[in-house]
Amino acid sequence: MLIPRLVYTALLFVIQLAQCQVVTFNSGPVLASADGPPVNILVAPVEYKGVARAANDLALDFGRVVGVNGSVDRNSTTLSGASRTGVPIIVGTVGTALIDELVQTRKLDISRIKGQWESYVHAVVRNPVKGVSRALVIAGSDRRGTIYGIYDISEKIGVSPWYWWADVPINTKDAIYLGSGNHVQASPSVKYRGIFINDEWELMKWSENNFPKSSTGGVFTGGFHEHLFELLLRLKANYFWPGMKKYNAFYRDDPENGPLADEYGIVMGTSHHEPMTRAYYEQQKLMTGNWDWSTNKNNVAQFMEEGVERSKGWETLYTMGMRGDGDRESPTLNSTQLEEIIQRQQKMIVEYVDKPLEQVGQTWSLYKEVGKYWEAGMNVSELVTLMWTDDNFGNLLRVPTADETKRTGGAGVYYHFGYVGAPRSYEWISSNQLVKAWEQMHFAYQREAREIWIANIQDLKGWEVPMTFFLDMAYDMSSFQTVDSATDWLKRWASREFGADVAHTAAEIYNLHGRLVMRRKYETLSMSPFAFSTVNYNEASNILKEWDDLLTLAQKAYDSLSHDTQGSFFELVLHPVLAGKTVMELYITKHLGDLYKTQLRTSTNSLSKKAQQAFTNDAAITSRYHALYNGKWDRVMSGPHIGYTTTNFPSRNTIPSLSWIRDSDVGDVGILGVAVQGQESDPASAGETITLRPMDPYMPPAESRYLDIFTRRNGTVAYKLETNASYVSIANQTGTLTAPGPSSDVRAVITVDWDQVPRGRSWVSLNLTQESNSSNSTDDSTQPTTSIVLPLSKFSVPRKFTGHVETNNIISIEAEHYTRAESRRGVSYITLPYYGRTLSGVKLWPVTSPSQSAPAGPKLVYNFFSTSNTPRNASLILFLGGSLDFDPERPMEVAFAIGDDVSTIQTKRVLPDYEPGSLPADWDTAVIRGGWNVTAEIEVGPGEQRLNLWLLEPGVVLQKIVLDFGGLEESALGPPESRYIKP
Repeated sequence: MLIPRLVYTALLFVIQLAQCQVVTFNSGPVLASADGPPVNILVAPVEYKGVARAANDLALDFGRVVGVNGSVDRNSTTLSGASRTGVPIIVGTVGTALIDELVQTRKLDISRIKGQWESYVHAVVRNPVKGVSRALVIAGSDRRGTIYGIYDISEKIGVSPWYWWADVPINTKDAIYLGSGNHVQASPSVKYRGIFINDEWELMKWSENNFPKSSTGGVFTGGFHEHLFELLLRLKANYFWPGMKKYNAFYRDDPENGPLADEYGIVMGTSHHEPMTRAYYEQQKLMTGNWDWSTNKNNVAQFMEEGVERSKGWETLYTMGMRGDGDRESPTLNSTQLEEIIQRQQKMIVEYVDKPLEQVGQTWSLYKEVGKYWEAGMNVSELVTLMWTDDNFGNLLRVPTADETKRTGGAGVYYHFGYVGAPRSYEWISSNQLVKAWEQMHFAYQREAREIWIANIQDLKGWEVPMTFFLDMAYDMSSFQTVDSATDWLKRWASREFGADVAHTAAEIYNLHGRLVMRRKYETLSMSPFAFSTVNYNEASNILKEWDDLLTLAQKAYDSLSHDTQGSFFELVLHPVLAGKTVMELYITKHLGDLYKTQLRTSTNSLSKKAQQAFTNDAAITSRYHALYNGKWDRVMSGPHIGYTTTNFPSRNTIPSLSWIRDSDVGDVGILGVAVQGQESDPASAGETITLRPMDPYMPPAESRYLDIFTRRNGTVAYKLETNASYVSIANQTGTLTAPGPSSDVRAVITVDWDQVPRGRSWVSLNLTQESNSSNSTDDSTQPTTSIVLPLSKFSVPRKFTGHVETNNIISIEAEHYTRAESRRGVSYITLPYYGRTLSGVKLWPVTSPSQSAPAGPKLVYNFFSTSNTPRNASLILFLGGSLDFDPERPMEVAFAIGDDVSTIQTKRVLPDYEPGSLPADWDTAVIRGGWNVTAEIEVGPGEQRLNLWLLEPGVVLQKIVLDFGGLEESALGPPESRYIKP
């Protein structure tokens, strides 16, 4: 019998997991227990300090789980010192005494890790020494390999890397048992993996409250870094760029910072614009003259040289090159000078560092304009890693070309999960979409950017999830090779942090949250015009409902958890949803209130009060976070995020201006008002006949027709809405409205029995009348009848047709809802679930595919039905992801045609030409709205049609297709998807 592929894969995974399960909670020799002796951990006296320190953490972790701390023995130079009671743990690095003894006696096989970078083996060893029947061995190829092996056991026994920084609870056990078999962990996928704490204003406030401040004013001293370095190592990171705002200077703030990092095993660097380990604050305070190589070369070089001399004894990855003062473009720097600077910097390393130059890490960040110097053709040492960057908004500027991958130093990526700068800073809490980060970083990895990955994670708190995701990818990219990688990771992560019962739900919450924040970052909501339409497609109201539904889901998951787990779930999952929904509610409600004021609705004031309450709630949510765990995180979420008026954050949260209405604002119009879709004003105010948008049998499932009936002044009014067609039904056809209060507005939704509607075009009359028993504060007169016209269009499509149907001069199709997706010569299309702003993304696969052409390449086919009887022109609008032309030799292109006539194929660049080190025109618009739109004019015939679409580069990600025959309304997300029918 053939085993289905997915079942076989799952079975294989279970078998492999069982083979390498060196610790278990079920049965076996007792490793540690609540009522037994402490587990004995052997570490050789000459072992690295960082390994011994991590072993002490492991001893504490056993105590956190079973209630009895382990003991660490550092006095034994041979295995004879192993405890004869219980099962000892032998920890060591290849080349140290305890591990060598096991190798020499053939008890331990290190052949797969010896000489490797940061790899380790877990082995259950029988009879390691006389009198000891079994031992657990943790052996690393180097010091960090051993440290990672130690912390991996910590994680296996139930201690999350985030136990301190995110308060993830530890599930206690009565006992932990020794399993069986071996587990070999290969070298990490990316050599250097780390984070950059940046724009760290709130983290500074928090740290100042919790750790001693330096004499120089810096707040990130040794106590802070002890916690941070432990977190990085538990996450299997090895590289760190320290905070550099205000007074912060890592090496100057605390003389112990440098030795501490080296003891822990952290590779230190400095940010992209702080060469040779010198902090920007040091440059401002300690350097003589200007930061200008042209006019102050000797002093700048001396300043850099002092940094190398200071750090020469510690493991360092040096930032090379330079930028202008204050992380800006230099007005005088050129490529010739940069060549000279890098050569001079390498001479400094040779002079001071007691290692061959090729063994010392060196990286040059090609950030913003710096890229243009490289593209101009520079002679830069092969030993220097080219660190490519994104555009500060998660879209890679560049990946290595084929020639660049041959460089000895390789390539890396500096990626942003937060940023301060144009077009609008985003630094409050994470507003990142993990599947997008996966799509970009997977591409970078496949294009051989594997030497360094570093992520800008702002204040760390609020960015825990994307930080962990990024570092996990960098550590083992083999687990991130499919389109479901982000979702699968979220489930694994949530299961570890909160338990398996809530893992699926937590993953869904985070994916949906990523979609919502991709549409607009919170900080951009104060921009004008407002992000979402309050008039067309019910866009703003629908988006707010999505946030409401997401919060309901998150709150339900929170309520299902134990009290001990709720705190960490609040920090990592519920808070981003609750806080994000509250800010979104504030702005959407404010703009709906502006619309209501235009329509003279008395409920304007209710919406403004709701917006005020959201503003108050925002502050309460922050206070709730700060009160967690007796104020442990006080001030860490205090960043202003409401009321941006410029690129950078405001000094404090400021509520936007709200609309209010009084009876005196209304004038002489009657009490009864009506509003229709697609119009801002109340047309009844001018005594006009109102024409609704047409209805037809194929309207999008997400679309409806309705009237809003409301009061325009305080009082009570009864109304009746009548129709002259029996096949038209109206919800809330009669009723009484009262203002002020919650009964001042009603929505009358219209439905049609299409079986009874005459074929072709017809018009139905609706009449809205005020009943005679109405009253209000100024008069008792009855308003004239309001006449309303509802256009109907009944048509049918061929019975065998499959595809999307035009309605109201629009066809809208989500990318994944194609009729057919071709595969040719090993190149096909894949769907990225949760990618983008509406549903998902579609792109070429694999990402290493060569450039395609039309019609030779694989295509996407979308069947649709045009309701016109004659050919006509349409605007084809492709909603794409935010990717840039990150391969200068292969700009992103798409091709398209209606039907199969190859002579009608149009090929179009996604982006206009732009110079290296710059950004394309309209980039700011694209990053604000979350992607690019490509528009082209195309002729469409009547009836059944077929759109053929070719994505010609793997960097192009398609989200949505719109064909506009003249019916498109202004909105952020485009019209709802057209109805799809099939026989």
